Amino acid sequence: MTHPTDPVDPPPTPATVPPPVPVRGPRQVPLLGNLPAFARDPLAFFTRLRGLGDLVEWKLGPQRALFVSRPEHIGELLTGVETRYRHPELGWAFKLVLGEGVVTSEGPAWRRKRALVQPAVRPRQVRGHAGTMTDCAATLAVSWRHGQRVDVRQEMLGLTQRIAVRTLFGADTAGRESAIGPAMDIAQQEIGSEFRGLTLFLPPWVPTPGRRRLKKAVAVIDREVARVTDHRRRAGDGETRDDLLSRLLAARDEEGRPLGDKEIRDEAVTLYIGGHETTGTTLTWAWYLLSRDPGARARLDRELADVLDGRTPGHDDVKDLRWTEQVVKETLRLYPPVWLMTAIAKSDSTLGGRPVAEGTVLWSSQWSAHRDARWFPDPEAFRPERWDADASPVVPDHAWFPFGGGARACLGARFAMVEAVLVLATLAQRFHVDVEAGENPPKTGLTLQPSLPVRGTLRAVVPAGAVPPRA
Repeated sequence: MTHPTDPVDPPPTPATVPPPVPVRGPRQVPLLGNLPAFARDPLAFFTRLRGLGDLVEWKLGPQRALFVSRPEHIGELLTGVETRYRHPELGWAFKLVLGEGVVTSEGPAWRRKRALVQPAVRPRQVRGHAGTMTDCAATLAVSWRHGQRVDVRQEMLGLTQRIAVRTLFGADTAGRESAIGPAMDIAQQEIGSEFRGLTLFLPPWVPTPGRRRLKKAVAVIDREVARVTDHRRRAGDGETRDDLLSRLLAARDEEGRPLGDKEIRDEAVTLYIGGHETTGTTLTWAWYLLSRDPGARARLDRELADVLDGRTPGHDDVKDLRWTEQVVKETLRLYPPVWLMTAIAKSDSTLGGRPVAEGTVLWSSQWSAHRDARWFPDPEAFRPERWDADASPVVPDHAWFPFGGGARACLGARFAMVEAVLVLATLAQRFHVDVEAGENPPKTGLTLQPSLPVRGTLRAVVPAGAVPPRA
Protein backbone atom coordinates (compact mmCIF):
# COMPACT_ATOMS: atom_id res chain seq x y z
CA MET A 1 0.00 0.00 0.00
CA THR A 2 1.51 3.31 -1.06
CA HIS A 3 2.06 6.01 1.58
CA PRO A 4 0.31 9.22 0.47
CA THR A 5 3.13 11.61 1.27
CA ASP A 6 5.78 9.60 -0.54
CA PRO A 7 4.15 8.04 -3.62
CA VAL A 8 6.11 5.20 -5.18
CA ASP A 9 4.95 3.09 -8.10
CA PRO A 10 6.08 -0.53 -7.96
CA PRO A 11 6.35 -2.29 -11.29
CA PRO A 12 2.90 -3.48 -12.39
CA THR A 13 2.34 -7.21 -12.55
CA PRO A 14 -0.29 -7.72 -15.26
CA ALA A 15 0.67 -11.38 -15.64
CA THR A 16 -1.11 -12.10 -12.33
CA VAL A 17 -4.51 -11.39 -13.87
CA PRO A 18 -6.11 -12.80 -17.02
CA PRO A 19 -5.51 -10.81 -20.23
CA PRO A 20 -8.29 -8.23 -20.56
CA VAL A 21 -11.03 -8.93 -23.07
CA PRO A 22 -12.62 -5.66 -24.29
CA VAL A 23 -16.40 -5.51 -24.08
CA ARG A 24 -18.64 -3.23 -26.10
CA GLY A 25 -19.82 -0.12 -24.30
CA PRO A 26 -23.17 1.70 -24.38
CA ARG A 27 -25.06 2.42 -27.59
CA GLN A 28 -23.49 5.22 -29.63
CA VAL A 29 -24.97 8.19 -31.47
CA PRO A 30 -23.88 8.62 -35.12
CA LEU A 31 -20.86 10.95 -35.41
CA LEU A 32 -20.98 11.85 -31.69
CA GLY A 33 -20.41 8.37 -30.30
CA ASN A 34 -20.97 8.45 -26.51
CA LEU A 35 -20.29 12.19 -26.21
CA PRO A 36 -23.89 13.14 -25.19
CA ALA A 37 -23.93 10.68 -22.27
CA PHE A 38 -20.41 11.63 -21.23
CA ALA A 39 -21.15 15.37 -21.35
CA ARG A 40 -24.43 14.98 -19.45
CA ASP A 41 -22.84 13.26 -16.42
CA PRO A 42 -19.23 12.06 -16.79
CA LEU A 43 -19.11 10.47 -13.32
CA ALA A 44 -22.24 8.41 -13.85
CA PHE A 45 -21.03 7.48 -17.34
CA PHE A 46 -17.68 6.20 -16.05
CA THR A 47 -19.40 4.29 -13.25
CA ARG A 48 -21.62 2.66 -15.86
CA LEU A 49 -18.60 1.68 -17.95
CA ARG A 50 -16.90 0.13 -14.93
CA GLY A 51 -19.98 -2.00 -14.35
CA LEU A 52 -19.71 -3.43 -17.87
CA GLY A 53 -16.18 -4.81 -17.46
CA ASP A 54 -12.53 -4.11 -16.76
CA LEU A 55 -11.89 -2.93 -20.34
CA VAL A 56 -14.75 -1.26 -22.23
CA GLU A 57 -14.86 0.08 -25.80
CA TRP A 58 -16.56 3.44 -26.35
CA LYS A 59 -16.21 6.62 -28.44
CA LEU A 60 -15.85 10.28 -27.58
CA GLY A 61 -17.02 11.83 -30.82
CA PRO A 62 -14.89 10.22 -33.55
CA GLN A 63 -12.18 9.06 -31.13
CA ARG A 64 -11.84 5.32 -30.52
CA ALA A 65 -11.51 4.82 -26.75
CA LEU A 66 -10.99 2.16 -24.09
CA PHE A 67 -12.01 2.58 -20.46
CA VAL A 68 -9.68 0.84 -17.99
CA SER A 69 -10.89 -0.18 -14.51
CA ARG A 70 -8.64 -2.87 -13.05
CA PRO A 71 -5.75 -1.65 -10.80
CA GLU A 72 -3.11 -3.81 -12.54
CA HIS A 73 -4.04 -2.31 -15.90
CA ILE A 74 -4.28 1.20 -14.45
CA GLY A 75 -0.73 0.65 -13.18
CA GLU A 76 0.39 -0.31 -16.67
CA LEU A 77 -1.22 2.82 -18.03
CA LEU A 78 0.34 5.09 -15.40
CA THR A 79 3.83 3.66 -15.76
CA GLY A 80 3.69 3.28 -19.54
CA VAL A 81 3.30 6.95 -20.45
CA GLU A 82 6.39 8.13 -22.37
CA THR A 83 7.06 4.54 -23.52
CA ARG A 84 4.00 2.69 -24.85
CA TYR A 85 1.55 5.58 -24.51
CA ARG A 86 1.80 9.29 -25.15
CA HIS A 87 0.30 12.22 -23.34
CA PRO A 88 -2.88 13.49 -25.06
CA GLU A 89 -3.82 16.97 -26.16
CA LEU A 90 -6.30 18.18 -23.54
CA GLY A 91 -7.91 20.99 -25.50
CA TRP A 92 -7.23 24.56 -26.50
CA ALA A 93 -8.25 26.03 -23.14
CA PHE A 94 -6.03 23.69 -21.15
CA LYS A 95 -3.04 24.48 -23.37
CA LEU A 96 -3.67 28.23 -23.25
CA VAL A 97 -3.62 28.24 -19.45
CA LEU A 98 -0.81 25.76 -18.74
CA GLY A 99 1.25 26.41 -21.86
CA GLU A 100 4.20 24.06 -22.36
CA GLY A 101 4.70 23.26 -18.70
CA VAL A 102 5.71 19.96 -17.14
CA VAL A 103 2.11 18.70 -17.28
CA THR A 104 1.65 19.24 -21.02
CA SER A 105 5.17 18.63 -22.40
CA GLU A 106 6.39 15.33 -23.82
CA GLY A 107 9.66 13.55 -24.61
CA PRO A 108 12.99 15.34 -24.09
CA ALA A 109 11.26 18.68 -23.32
CA TRP A 110 9.23 17.05 -20.53
CA ARG A 111 12.27 15.26 -19.08
CA ARG A 112 14.25 18.52 -19.01
CA LYS A 113 11.44 20.46 -17.33
CA ARG A 114 10.69 17.77 -14.79
CA ALA A 115 14.36 17.68 -13.79
CA LEU A 116 14.33 21.47 -13.37
CA VAL A 117 11.02 21.72 -11.48
CA GLN A 118 11.26 18.68 -9.20
CA PRO A 119 13.91 20.13 -6.83
CA ALA A 120 11.52 22.98 -5.97
CA VAL A 121 9.05 20.57 -4.35
CA ARG A 122 11.37 18.04 -2.70
CA PRO A 123 10.77 17.13 0.97
CA ARG A 124 13.31 19.66 2.26
CA GLN A 125 11.57 22.47 0.41
CA VAL A 126 8.13 21.30 1.57
CA ARG A 127 9.40 21.36 5.16
CA GLY A 128 10.50 24.95 4.65
CA HIS A 129 6.98 25.99 3.61
CA ALA A 130 5.15 24.26 6.49
CA GLY A 131 5.31 27.39 8.63
CA THR A 132 3.59 29.44 5.94
CA MET A 133 0.83 26.83 5.72
CA THR A 134 0.11 26.87 9.46
CA ASP A 135 0.56 30.65 9.83
CA CYS A 136 -2.07 31.29 7.16
CA ALA A 137 -4.42 28.73 8.71
CA ALA A 138 -3.96 30.15 12.22
CA THR A 139 -4.65 33.68 10.93
CA LEU A 140 -7.91 32.44 9.42
CA ALA A 141 -8.86 30.71 12.67
CA VAL A 142 -8.36 33.97 14.59
CA SER A 143 -10.87 35.66 12.28
CA TRP A 144 -13.51 32.96 12.88
CA ARG A 145 -16.15 33.29 15.62
CA HIS A 146 -18.21 30.71 17.50
CA GLY A 147 -21.64 30.46 15.89
CA GLN A 148 -20.58 32.21 12.69
CA ARG A 149 -22.02 30.88 9.42
CA VAL A 150 -19.51 30.62 6.57
CA ASP A 151 -19.25 29.48 2.98
CA VAL A 152 -16.83 26.64 3.65
CA ARG A 153 -15.53 26.32 0.11
CA GLN A 154 -14.82 30.03 -0.22
CA GLU A 155 -13.03 30.01 3.13
CA MET A 156 -10.86 27.05 2.12
CA LEU A 157 -10.13 28.37 -1.37
CA GLY A 158 -9.21 31.77 0.05
CA LEU A 159 -6.87 30.12 2.53
CA THR A 160 -5.13 27.84 0.03
CA GLN A 161 -4.89 30.73 -2.41
CA ARG A 162 -2.95 32.75 0.17
CA ILE A 163 -0.69 29.79 0.87
CA ALA A 164 -0.11 29.17 -2.86
CA VAL A 165 0.66 32.80 -3.63
CA ARG A 166 3.06 33.20 -0.72
CA THR A 167 4.91 29.92 -1.14
CA LEU A 168 5.12 30.37 -4.90
CA PHE A 169 5.78 34.09 -5.27
CA GLY A 170 6.84 35.15 -1.78
CA ALA A 171 6.21 38.62 -0.37
CA ASP A 172 6.04 40.20 -3.83
CA THR A 173 2.38 39.26 -4.16
CA ALA A 174 1.24 39.30 -0.55
CA GLY A 175 -2.10 41.08 -0.58
CA ARG A 176 -2.41 40.73 -4.38
CA GLU A 177 -4.39 37.50 -4.31
CA SER A 178 -7.42 39.44 -5.59
CA ALA A 179 -5.58 40.04 -8.87
CA ILE A 180 -4.62 36.42 -9.46
CA GLY A 181 -7.48 34.50 -7.84
CA PRO A 182 -10.49 35.55 -9.97
CA ALA A 183 -8.51 35.11 -13.19
CA MET A 184 -7.46 31.60 -12.12
CA ASP A 185 -11.08 30.77 -11.23
CA ILE A 186 -12.26 31.77 -14.71
CA ALA A 187 -9.45 29.78 -16.31
CA GLN A 188 -10.36 26.62 -14.43
CA GLN A 189 -14.08 26.99 -15.13
CA GLU A 190 -13.53 27.43 -18.86
CA ILE A 191 -11.18 24.44 -19.07
CA GLY A 192 -13.87 22.28 -17.47
CA SER A 193 -16.61 23.68 -19.71
CA GLU A 194 -14.62 23.03 -22.87
CA PHE A 195 -13.70 19.51 -21.87
CA ARG A 196 -17.33 18.50 -21.33
CA GLY A 197 -18.72 19.99 -24.54
CA LEU A 198 -18.38 20.25 -28.28
CA THR A 199 -15.94 23.16 -27.95
CA LEU A 200 -13.24 20.54 -27.39
CA PHE A 201 -13.49 19.67 -31.10
CA LEU A 202 -13.57 23.25 -32.44
CA PRO A 203 -10.44 24.73 -34.07
CA PRO A 204 -8.58 27.29 -31.90
CA TRP A 205 -9.56 30.16 -34.22
CA VAL A 206 -13.32 29.71 -33.61
CA PRO A 207 -14.41 32.44 -31.15
CA THR A 208 -16.87 31.63 -28.35
CA PRO A 209 -17.93 33.68 -25.30
CA GLY A 210 -16.05 31.26 -23.04
CA ARG A 211 -12.87 31.56 -25.07
CA ARG A 212 -13.05 35.36 -24.93
CA ARG A 213 -13.42 35.24 -21.15
CA LEU A 214 -10.52 32.83 -20.93
CA LYS A 215 -8.21 35.03 -23.03
CA LYS A 216 -8.88 38.01 -20.75
CA ALA A 217 -8.23 35.92 -17.64
CA VAL A 218 -4.98 34.50 -19.04
CA ALA A 219 -3.82 38.04 -19.89
CA VAL A 220 -4.26 38.98 -16.20
CA ILE A 221 -2.34 35.88 -15.09
CA ASP A 222 0.49 36.55 -17.54
CA ARG A 223 0.85 40.20 -16.47
CA GLU A 224 1.03 39.29 -12.77
CA VAL A 225 3.54 36.48 -13.25
CA ALA A 226 5.66 38.67 -15.54
CA ARG A 227 5.57 41.52 -13.00
CA VAL A 228 6.81 39.36 -10.15
CA THR A 229 9.37 37.53 -12.30
CA ASP A 230 10.79 40.80 -13.64
CA HIS A 231 11.03 42.26 -10.13
CA ARG A 232 12.83 39.16 -8.87
CA ARG A 233 15.31 39.15 -11.74
CA ARG A 234 16.09 42.84 -11.28
CA ALA A 235 16.66 42.25 -7.56
CA GLY A 236 19.52 39.91 -8.48
CA ASP A 237 21.66 38.07 -5.97
CA GLY A 238 21.30 40.74 -3.32
CA GLU A 239 17.89 39.41 -2.30
CA THR A 240 17.80 35.83 -0.98
CA ARG A 241 14.42 34.10 -1.04
CA ASP A 242 13.15 30.59 -0.53
CA ASP A 243 9.90 30.67 -2.49
CA LEU A 244 9.20 28.36 -5.43
CA LEU A 245 9.62 31.12 -8.02
CA SER A 246 13.16 31.82 -6.82
CA ARG A 247 13.99 28.14 -7.16
CA LEU A 248 12.61 28.07 -10.69
CA LEU A 249 14.68 31.15 -11.59
CA ALA A 250 17.82 29.56 -10.14
CA ALA A 251 17.32 26.15 -11.77
CA ARG A 252 19.79 25.04 -14.46
CA ASP A 253 19.68 21.99 -16.68
CA GLU A 254 22.63 19.67 -17.40
CA GLU A 255 23.95 22.13 -19.99
CA GLY A 256 23.70 25.07 -17.60
CA ARG A 257 20.62 26.57 -19.28
CA PRO A 258 17.96 28.31 -17.15
CA LEU A 259 14.25 28.27 -17.75
CA GLY A 260 13.10 31.03 -20.12
CA ASP A 261 10.44 33.62 -19.27
CA LYS A 262 7.67 31.61 -20.95
CA GLU A 263 8.82 28.42 -19.23
CA ILE A 264 8.87 30.18 -15.85
CA ARG A 265 5.35 31.45 -16.49
CA ASP A 266 4.05 27.99 -17.47
CA GLU A 267 5.57 26.22 -14.45
CA ALA A 268 4.43 28.94 -12.03
CA VAL A 269 0.83 28.66 -13.24
CA THR A 270 0.96 24.85 -13.05
CA LEU A 271 2.26 24.95 -9.47
CA TYR A 272 -0.32 27.58 -8.51
CA ILE A 273 -3.27 25.55 -9.77
CA GLY A 274 -1.93 22.39 -8.17
CA GLY A 275 -1.39 24.10 -4.82
CA HIS A 276 -4.58 26.15 -4.67
CA GLU A 277 -7.68 24.65 -6.26
CA THR A 278 -7.00 20.98 -5.57
CA THR A 279 -6.09 21.36 -1.88
CA GLY A 280 -8.83 23.91 -1.19
CA THR A 281 -11.43 21.61 -2.70
CA THR A 282 -10.09 18.60 -0.77
CA LEU A 283 -10.37 20.51 2.52
CA THR A 284 -13.93 21.53 1.66
CA TRP A 285 -14.93 17.91 1.10
CA ALA A 286 -13.12 16.90 4.32
CA TRP A 287 -15.25 19.29 6.40
CA TYR A 288 -18.35 18.06 4.58
CA LEU A 289 -17.55 14.42 5.41
CA LEU A 290 -16.45 15.03 9.02
CA SER A 291 -19.65 16.95 9.71
CA ARG A 292 -21.60 13.81 8.79
CA ASP A 293 -19.52 11.43 10.90
CA PRO A 294 -19.37 12.41 14.61
CA GLY A 295 -17.26 9.34 15.39
CA ALA A 296 -14.54 10.26 12.90
CA ARG A 297 -14.58 13.85 14.14
CA ALA A 298 -14.32 12.75 17.78
CA ARG A 299 -11.31 10.59 16.93
CA LEU A 300 -9.76 13.59 15.18
CA ASP A 301 -10.35 15.71 18.30
CA ARG A 302 -8.60 13.13 20.47
CA GLU A 303 -5.59 12.87 18.17
CA LEU A 304 -5.15 16.63 17.95
CA ALA A 305 -5.38 16.97 21.73
CA ASP A 306 -2.91 14.14 22.34
CA VAL A 307 -0.35 15.12 19.69
CA LEU A 308 -0.56 18.91 19.79
CA ASP A 309 -1.89 19.74 23.27
CA GLY A 310 -3.11 23.13 22.05
CA ARG A 311 -0.03 24.24 20.14
CA THR A 312 0.09 24.98 16.42
CA PRO A 313 1.35 21.95 14.46
CA GLY A 314 4.62 21.90 12.59
CA HIS A 315 6.11 19.74 9.88
CA ASP A 316 7.54 17.26 12.40
CA ASP A 317 4.00 16.56 13.67
CA VAL A 318 2.76 15.25 10.33
CA LYS A 319 4.12 11.75 10.95
CA ASP A 320 2.19 11.57 14.24
CA LEU A 321 -1.09 12.98 12.90
CA ARG A 322 -2.02 9.61 11.46
CA TRP A 323 -5.80 9.87 11.77
CA THR A 324 -5.72 13.38 10.33
CA GLU A 325 -3.83 12.02 7.33
CA GLN A 326 -6.27 9.12 7.00
CA VAL A 327 -9.18 11.60 6.94
CA VAL A 328 -7.44 13.42 4.09
CA LYS A 329 -6.67 10.20 2.27
CA GLU A 330 -10.25 8.94 2.56
CA THR A 331 -11.50 12.32 1.36
CA LEU A 332 -9.24 11.98 -1.68
CA ARG A 333 -10.71 8.53 -2.28
CA LEU A 334 -14.33 9.70 -2.26
CA TYR A 335 -13.79 13.10 -3.91
CA PRO A 336 -10.51 13.05 -5.87
CA PRO A 337 -9.88 16.56 -7.25
CA VAL A 338 -8.39 15.06 -10.43
CA TRP A 339 -11.12 12.68 -11.51
CA LEU A 340 -9.87 11.26 -14.82
CA MET A 341 -6.71 10.52 -16.76
CA THR A 342 -6.07 9.73 -20.42
CA ALA A 343 -3.27 8.46 -22.64
CA ILE A 344 -2.98 7.63 -26.34
CA ALA A 345 -1.63 4.31 -27.59
CA LYS A 346 1.55 4.35 -29.65
CA SER A 347 2.21 1.87 -32.44
CA ASP A 348 3.68 -0.76 -30.11
CA SER A 349 1.17 -0.40 -27.26
CA THR A 350 -0.17 -3.30 -25.24
CA LEU A 351 -2.37 -3.65 -22.16
CA GLY A 352 -2.31 -6.81 -20.09
CA GLY A 353 -0.34 -8.48 -22.84
CA ARG A 354 -2.89 -7.66 -25.54
CA PRO A 355 -2.10 -5.22 -28.38
CA VAL A 356 -3.93 -1.89 -28.44
CA ALA A 357 -4.46 -0.19 -31.80
CA GLU A 358 -2.35 2.91 -32.40
CA GLY A 359 -4.28 6.10 -31.73
CA THR A 360 -6.71 4.52 -29.27
CA VAL A 361 -7.40 6.84 -26.33
CA LEU A 362 -7.17 4.97 -23.02
CA TRP A 363 -9.19 6.42 -20.15
CA SER A 364 -9.35 5.73 -16.45
CA SER A 365 -11.19 7.56 -13.69
CA GLN A 366 -10.12 8.07 -10.10
CA TRP A 367 -13.79 8.63 -9.21
CA SER A 368 -14.79 5.25 -10.63
CA ALA A 369 -11.79 3.23 -9.42
CA HIS A 370 -11.91 4.68 -5.91
CA ARG A 371 -15.54 3.58 -5.54
CA ASP A 372 -15.07 0.02 -6.78
CA ALA A 373 -16.47 -2.36 -4.14
CA ARG A 374 -13.92 -5.03 -5.11
CA TRP A 375 -11.13 -2.95 -3.58
CA PHE A 376 -13.10 -0.75 -1.14
CA PRO A 377 -15.87 -2.57 0.75
CA ASP A 378 -18.88 -0.32 1.36
CA PRO A 379 -17.34 2.11 -1.15
CA GLU A 380 -19.79 5.00 -0.67
CA ALA A 381 -19.09 5.19 3.07
CA PHE A 382 -16.59 7.60 4.64
CA ARG A 383 -14.30 5.24 6.57
CA PRO A 384 -10.84 6.68 7.35
CA GLU A 385 -10.09 3.52 9.31
CA ARG A 386 -9.74 1.62 6.04
CA TRP A 387 -6.27 3.28 5.86
CA ASP A 388 -5.14 1.98 9.28
CA ALA A 389 -1.76 0.27 9.05
CA ASP A 390 -3.30 -3.11 9.96
CA ALA A 391 -6.53 -2.64 7.98
CA SER A 392 -7.91 -5.53 5.97
CA PRO A 393 -8.30 -6.00 3.09
CA VAL A 394 -5.18 -4.23 1.90
CA VAL A 395 -5.89 -1.76 -0.90
CA PRO A 396 -4.18 -2.91 -4.12
CA ASP A 397 -1.58 -0.69 -5.72
CA HIS A 398 -3.13 1.68 -8.26
CA ALA A 399 -6.66 1.27 -6.87
CA TRP A 400 -6.07 4.68 -5.21
CA PHE A 401 -4.27 7.19 -7.40
CA PRO A 402 -5.42 10.77 -6.72
CA PHE A 403 -1.98 12.06 -7.73
CA GLY A 404 -1.62 9.87 -10.81
CA GLY A 405 1.44 7.66 -10.88
CA GLY A 406 4.52 6.59 -12.72
CA ALA A 407 7.02 9.07 -14.08
CA ARG A 408 4.25 11.61 -14.66
CA ALA A 409 2.88 11.52 -11.11
CA CYS A 410 2.00 14.90 -9.66
CA LEU A 411 5.21 16.62 -8.55
CA GLY A 412 3.34 18.46 -5.81
CA ALA A 413 1.80 15.34 -4.19
CA ARG A 414 3.84 15.62 -1.00
CA PHE A 415 3.30 19.39 -0.79
CA ALA A 416 -0.48 18.89 -1.15
CA MET A 417 -0.70 16.14 1.48
CA VAL A 418 1.42 18.00 4.03
CA GLU A 419 -0.58 21.18 3.43
CA ALA A 420 -3.94 19.42 3.80
CA VAL A 421 -2.89 17.65 7.03
CA LEU A 422 -1.40 20.77 8.64
CA VAL A 423 -4.25 23.07 7.66
CA LEU A 424 -6.92 20.61 8.80
CA ALA A 425 -5.10 20.07 12.11
CA THR A 426 -4.61 23.81 12.71
CA LEU A 427 -8.27 24.64 12.12
CA ALA A 428 -9.89 21.51 13.57
CA GLN A 429 -8.20 21.90 16.95
CA ARG A 430 -9.99 25.26 17.26
CA PHE A 431 -13.32 24.73 15.50
CA HIS A 432 -15.83 22.17 14.33
CA VAL A 433 -17.47 23.08 11.06
CA ASP A 434 -21.07 21.85 11.09
CA VAL A 435 -22.01 21.72 7.42
CA GLU A 436 -25.70 22.08 6.66
CA ALA A 437 -27.53 18.82 6.11
CA GLY A 438 -28.28 17.70 2.60
CA GLU A 439 -26.59 16.03 -0.32
CA ASN A 440 -24.10 17.95 -2.45
CA PRO A 441 -23.32 16.02 -5.61
CA PRO A 442 -19.98 16.87 -7.20
CA LYS A 443 -19.68 18.67 -10.52
CA THR A 444 -16.89 18.07 -12.98
CA GLY A 445 -14.61 20.89 -14.05
CA LEU A 446 -10.86 20.97 -14.10
CA THR A 447 -11.31 19.57 -10.58
CA LEU A 448 -14.18 17.78 -8.83
CA GLN A 449 -16.10 20.50 -6.99
CA PRO A 450 -19.29 20.69 -4.92
CA SER A 451 -22.24 21.60 -7.12
CA LEU A 452 -23.88 23.66 -4.34
CA PRO A 453 -22.48 26.18 -1.85
CA VAL A 454 -21.07 24.41 1.22
CA ARG A 455 -22.41 26.42 4.14
CA GLY A 456 -21.47 25.61 7.70
CA THR A 457 -21.69 26.90 11.25
CA LEU A 458 -18.49 27.30 13.25
CA ARG A 459 -18.46 25.78 16.72
CA ALA A 460 -15.44 26.52 18.89
CA VAL A 461 -13.63 23.50 20.35
CA VAL A 462 -13.21 24.03 24.10
CA PRO A 463 -11.63 21.85 26.81
CA ALA A 464 -13.96 19.57 28.78
CA GLY A 465 -15.77 21.51 31.48
CA ALA A 466 -14.97 24.92 29.99
CA VAL A 467 -17.68 27.39 29.06
CA PRO A 468 -18.13 27.72 25.24
CA PRO A 469 -17.61 31.24 23.91
CA ARG A 470 -20.62 33.29 22.93
CA ALA A 471 -21.50 33.71 19.28
